[in-house]
Amino acid sequence: MEKFLTTEELAEAVNGKPASIRVRFCRTGSYFGIVPDKLPNGRLQWPLNSRDLLLTKAQSTHKAA
Repeated sequence: MEKFLTTEELAEAVNGKPASIRVRFCRTGSYFGIVPDKLPNGRLQWPLNSRDLLLTKAQSTHKAA
């Protein structure tokens, strides 16, 4: 079985707030391009490598600037 991150775990990994992640997901359908699986109970499961994906995107954005 594949391991996922909860919204709280993702927030801790990126030094953010769970509420900020949920708001962005509700408004855009993703968190900076990362789309979670939504469980029947409404909870979100984020890919285990979400932090690494965010760091990669941030680094490529800084190189382009």
